[in-house]
Amino acid sequence: MTIGRRGFLIGAVLMPWAARAEGLAMRPAPRPVPGSAAIIGRAALPGAVEYAVLDAGSGAVLDVTTQQGAVPPASTLKSVTALYALDRLGPQHRFRTRIIRAGDMLILAGGGDPHLDSDGLDRLAADLVAAGAGTPARFAVWGGALPRLPQIAPGQAMHLAYNPALSGMILNFNRVHLGWRRTAPGAYDMQMQARAARQSPRAYTIRAEVAAQSQVFRYLGEGPPERWRVSRAALGQQGSRWLPVRLPELYAGDVFQTLCRARGLVLPAPEVIETLPPGDELAGIDSEPLTVIVRALLRYSTNSTAEAIGLAVSGAAGLAESGAAMAEWLRGQGILGEARFADHSGLSDASRISPLTMAQVLAGPGMRLGLPDLLRENPLTDDLGREAALPGVRAKTGTLNFISNLAGYADTAGGRKVVFAIVSTDPARRADAAGHEQSPGVARWTRAAKTLQRDLIRGWTARL
Repeated sequence: MTIGRRGFLIGAVLMPWAARAEGLAMRPAPRPVPGSAAIIGRAALPGAVEYAVLDAGSGAVLDVTTQQGAVPPASTLKSVTALYALDRLGPQHRFRTRIIRAGDMLILAGGGDPHLDSDGLDRLAADLVAAGAGTPARFAVWGGALPRLPQIAPGQAMHLAYNPALSGMILNFNRVHLGWRRTAPGAYDMQMQARAARQSPRAYTIRAEVAAQSQVFRYLGEGPPERWRVSRAALGQQGSRWLPVRLPELYAGDVFQTLCRARGLVLPAPEVIETLPPGDELAGIDSEPLTVIVRALLRYSTNSTAEAIGLAVSGAAGLAESGAAMAEWLRGQGILGEARFADHSGLSDASRISPLTMAQVLAGPGMRLGLPDLLRENPLTDDLGREAALPGVRAKTGTLNFISNLAGYADTAGGRKVVFAIVSTDPARRADAAGHEQSPGVARWTRAAKTLQRDLIRGWTARL
């Protein structure tokens, strides 16, 4: 049989495609995505791993471990705090810092603004001078808008900048910047600054000295002034460190006095008052809207911000009472699983929540209040690098010694949005780490836990 020109051309076109199809048929089938149990088994992470995955729209459980113990949430608790504040205060809520004239006294009145910094106080000083305020007989600072707490977490080391004192007067996250420079053998110039983007005045109510001691940073007590002693052997040629502030009202008053003096207004030395008397507002500045504050909280995980906004909502006298009020709010949202909160930041070991309950929070109030848009994208890249990027994933991390948690949202390959909560703990090693800033072996364990989190999420987004 002969093949015409038309048949020859058709065959010439089809034969390469046929050969290609035959080659594709000979390739091995795509490997199935391993299940969650297999991923956890392959990781062999010491300790326990529990998780829950829910459909974000319906709340239906898609994947869950059979063991659902309530564990410390660490900083994933800040997601609950953010929702609590948004629901009760509203996304446009602002915290106001005021200057009040009461008789012969000028008062710097804190309103619990967790983002107030030295630049903000400088704007307030400019407005006060523009208002024509004369030199008062007395200058006072009031921080009673929130309860005064000596530390956020009393069990933590005194020198940790993320564990400062708290009151309604919060400046620079209640941190002070210590910088040092060697001026001669064994001698150092030590500078304490209220550092912000533009203004960094000296903090006169906080001092540091150098001494021969085994402890790197030792807090000598609340003066005023506050005093720190630093190990000479640990300093080197020069360096810097953030330290926590223990007397926030005096710190803010000192800085405001310096900023006013630079504008020609000389104020008396600041004093702290417990009761705010009636008076006239001469100047004031408002914080950013709560939505902006919450977004920064979930991005930078600032403990003082979490505690400030949680206390502002509850009006409670302390963190334990305020955490209990937040847990009661959750039950009012229809979240009935175990939830016990001793604070709002997650620093306390006494807080407890299960991954299933956390996932229900994200699927319920979280979706209603727009939490996915406030959470950070690709939360694991800081620890694992760009190879840990997870498209369509927004989540909050939570890390303590031998605790590594992650809770958030993911878009699956099938077009579904899911919520997830993963907790990894090594209880035995955590007990041994009590009182340590960073226990031996914790960095390697935490990296392995975060790698497992990445692999679990990749499995869910591929399968569900």
